[in-house]
Amino acid sequence: MKITFLGATRTVTGSFFVVDTGSTRFAIDCGLFQGPKQIKERNYQDFGVDPQSIDFLILTHAHIDHIGLVPKLCKHGFSGPIYCSKPTQELASILMPDSGYIQECEVERKNRKYRRAGKPLIEPIYTVEDALESLKQFRYLQLDEIIELAPTVKVRLRDAGHILGSCIVELWTEENEQSLKLVFTGDLGNLNKPIVKDPTMIEDADYVVMESTYGSRFHEELGKRIDEFNLIIKETMAKGGNLIIPAFAVERTQDILYDLNQLYLQGELDPNIDIYIDSPLAIAATQIFEEHIEYYDQEATQMLDEGNHPLKLPNLKFTPSQEESVQLNSIMGNSIIISASGMCDAGRIKHHLKHNLWRPESTILFVGFQAEGTLGRRIIEGEKLVTIHGEQVAVKAEIRTIQLYSSHADQAGLLNWLKCFTVPPKGVFLVHGEEQGQQILAESIRQELHLPVYIPDWMDQHVLTPSDRIQPKTESKGDEISKALIAEKMYLDLRSKLNELFKQNWTAENYDELIEKMEKISSALR
Repeated sequence: MKITFLGATRTVTGSFFVVDTGSTRFAIDCGLFQGPKQIKERNYQDFGVDPQSIDFLILTHAHIDHIGLVPKLCKHGFSGPIYCSKPTQELASILMPDSGYIQECEVERKNRKYRRAGKPLIEPIYTVEDALESLKQFRYLQLDEIIELAPTVKVRLRDAGHILGSCIVELWTEENEQSLKLVFTGDLGNLNKPIVKDPTMIEDADYVVMESTYGSRFHEELGKRIDEFNLIIKETMAKGGNLIIPAFAVERTQDILYDLNQLYLQGELDPNIDIYIDSPLAIAATQIFEEHIEYYDQEATQMLDEGNHPLKLPNLKFTPSQEESVQLNSIMGNSIIISASGMCDAGRIKHHLKHNLWRPESTILFVGFQAEGTLGRRIIEGEKLVTIHGEQVAVKAEIRTIQLYSSHADQAGLLNWLKCFTVPPKGVFLVHGEEQGQQILAESIRQELHLPVYIPDWMDQHVLTPSDRIQPKTESKGDEISKALIAEKMYLDLRSKLNELFKQNWTAENYDELIEKMEKISSALR
């Protein structure tokens, strides 16, 4: 059996893994690449596998870095069923068309510039219509049931505790009378998160493909989160500014509402503070959350039984229309504005940053992971001047972060999840993480659990066998990843390294590394 890593390799976006059993080929997730330009360019490239050759697709959850290229996959020939949980299906029905709309708008803006410059026009990766068409292929599965998807493949979805409907994927495959079990964690959540249940513990697998977003970090005690949030609210309101919160429409926005509800019940939240959810996507996602109470944890269920909905507040206001959103730009203080996108790369949040970043009395509160190269990451890392909608904006607002809102398990959580295996896996593949954190997590797994750990590169293929050894894939006709694609990957790695070197003093070692990479590219092109 072969597995090909076509995304989320040494980066946190673009999850896409293809499994070939010999008789069946299927994929896990098909996400959008986000972050630096050289990473986002992959969204416009070929998949590295013929979409028509994929029999079915399984989605772990509805974040755009896991489902954002599904419409493109369908547009380019994939016609099989798309399996996921019911909440994932419903969340995808609002997230993917929204992604298509954003791409149409971005392309329209770029094409205006290209026309003036006499350059060739470009097309969006996919459109709203493409996204709506792909939704026809969705089929939801019940959690915790083993279901046969093909004569050689069975699957069971388990709760991942990351967002509403997020799943760990257990897969049983057979090839040449030999069976293998794979587990894809998707994104694993923290223990004791509000609203969603804790991640399911898995007892056995031959191989595990595991996320590593916070592989080198440790979250603080969850109970401190609401106290820190309360302090930031009070300090910002005392200064007379706005509290701007870039938040993912799914899960993060609902977690914030949950904490605001808790502060209100405790008498800590001033009822005169206006709270706005300025994101049609977040509004629709919140409604989906309200409908699927069967996925709530015990604490949220108890709140409902007591007549208090954890996502509702008397001073909460929704601004679904563009006109209502624009009106928020004139508000100078005493407001909390929660808007998307969570990494500040698109959507209405950019307008709120444009009107508040330059104001010392306002606060920008980041509550989620910011991928390398995103506007949010650049602000957190201290850039004093950023460009938003073609205009330079000085960063004078107070910049705060609360890592405790992360929907990802930290290093301790990931290790503890692996420790629950009663039958140790033969190998662990680390994906969905930045390289430094992955290396640290890999070493921790080797030292504490004595398991073989692999950190695949983009487009790597491995042969998985019942033996205790993972074999690199050998080239074969029809399945070979083209040398041009490999060279393109090497070129992007080299360009990234050059960007780093230009920011520091070069050494003889730097030159040796550069020459070595250039020789590898030359060999790949021969």
